[in-house]
Amino acid sequence: SKTMIEAVVGLLMFVSGDLKEARIQDNMASCLRHKRQAERQYSANVRYQCWQGEAEIELNVDGSKSIKKIHVQ
Repeated sequence: SKTMIEAVVGLLMFVSGDLKEARIQDNMASCLRHKRQAERQYSANVRYQCWQGEAEIELNVDGSKSIKKIHVQ
């Protein structure tokens, strides 16, 4: 699979302070909406955050993109 660096908006999921998942969002508004939806399923040690910045993107077989690694400044 091909990886590249792109500027993206991502919804990040932290479990006990560790980044477990990062999903690409269309824009910040859409990210905040998904964050609110995710927070309805309350879990004590799970935290969601919308993030914008550079990420290592992986192109999936079906043409969709996923965040492989975020680049925190």
